[in-house]
Amino acid sequence: MTASPLFTDLYQLTMMQGYFAHGVHAQEAVFDLYFRRLPFHGGYAVWAGLEPALDLLEGLCFSGDDLAYLESLGLFTPDFLEALRGWRFTGRVTAFREGRAVFPHEPLLTVTAPLWEAQLVETALLNTLNFQTLVATKAARCVLAASVSPHGGQVVEFGARRAQGPDGALSATRAAFVGGAVGTSNVEAGRLYGIPVTGTHAHAWVESFPDELAAFRAYAELYPDATTLLLDTVDTLRSGLPNALTVARELRAAGHELKGVRLDSGDLAYLSRSVRAAFDAAGFGDVRIVASNDLSESVIASIIAEGGRVDVYGVGTQLVTAGGEGGGALGGVYKLAALNGVPKMKLTGEPAKSSLPGAKRVWRAADEDGHFALDVLTMGDEPRAGERVSDPTNPLRSIRLPDDLTWQDAREVVMEGGRRTGVPETLPEVQARAREELGRLPAGTLRPLNPHVYRVSLGGDVAALRDRVADSLRAHAG
Repeated sequence: MTASPLFTDLYQLTMMQGYFAHGVHAQEAVFDLYFRRLPFHGGYAVWAGLEPALDLLEGLCFSGDDLAYLESLGLFTPDFLEALRGWRFTGRVTAFREGRAVFPHEPLLTVTAPLWEAQLVETALLNTLNFQTLVATKAARCVLAASVSPHGGQVVEFGARRAQGPDGALSATRAAFVGGAVGTSNVEAGRLYGIPVTGTHAHAWVESFPDELAAFRAYAELYPDATTLLLDTVDTLRSGLPNALTVARELRAAGHELKGVRLDSGDLAYLSRSVRAAFDAAGFGDVRIVASNDLSESVIASIIAEGGRVDVYGVGTQLVTAGGEGGGALGGVYKLAALNGVPKMKLTGEPAKSSLPGAKRVWRAADEDGHFALDVLTMGDEPRAGERVSDPTNPLRSIRLPDDLTWQDAREVVMEGGRRTGVPETLPEVQARAREELGRLPAGTLRPLNPHVYRVSLGGDVAALRDRVADSLRAHAG
């Protein structure tokens, strides 16, 4: 996305001016970004959007045009606008690496920076990370559903025309690849991100020729080694299938092979079985069957359960809009955790929305088989065997940590002084990490329905700090 400091909510700028006017803008602030509820009623989320977020932070600055616009609003003083002229983000960012599996109530990303810097970037960070994490998680759910098929199955992203504008489409394609999609129909996303592009033809192509067979032949003549034919413009089994078989034979006679066929309507399980049987019987076992038509993880699962023979699932609307029950938006938030070393928290009248004070670390435990067991938040040190840890939303729900776990600091410093600490990661690297992470989760966590709840717990020091700060706030409020 464009690194514009004006891609923010107005109150971020008015608060910045307030901090500046009161001389507190340079205080060191610690903000945590996290979410409280997993999307899609699932058992995990795939963390995505970190690399674009770091690009954004590195490029932020106020141009002359930016400052002129702010001046035109009549809200900002000349001395504040002049201070913005040389403004840059100079903070530290600690985060999970992109592609990792993440869970509610743990700080996924922490910004440590002068207060006015940390305040300004809230909106852009939440916009980037909420949406891409949501879509990457949806993609992973579709990919996992397709992987259950005994015949294999891949997911490609087909959703540009239904996405929330051009920038939403590009972000969704990127995130879908993080979640495991192997390609996209979006050519611009392919160019920007190096994602393989793929596609067939539309019904309009068939309708533009005298008959379906003539349309198929014309397309195959243009793309003899890359032809996938859409079968359902007239009648899938009575017209599209026999015409596709004719073209497949003609391509082979000319030294080429038909690449695939696409099904875009009807009973996809039944049709794909019938089409597969016909191509196999004719000696075209390598022709791939692509299915589209408002697919989702549940539709993919039902096709497989009914014996469908789909090789590639083109998932569009439900993927780029992250639709379905429990989708729509990821409720990530960005809360102040410390200011000048003093722990801060949002107490609120709704306990589930209270924040956790202090600068924290996130530790991830693995069992003897290398599978992830639970995450624990502490104020610093690695959790100890036998320590009692508690649920962030219910202090009465607690366990003692077993002694057979191996602990890893789950996050790392990815930006220092406003600059990356390492080279940007490639999308294939991020996708590979996501695949590995999901493979290390407890099996029940991956269930699409009623999944196992992966535990995120508070170490005793974090719970004690929360209680002390909460007691102090209550006492001060009377």
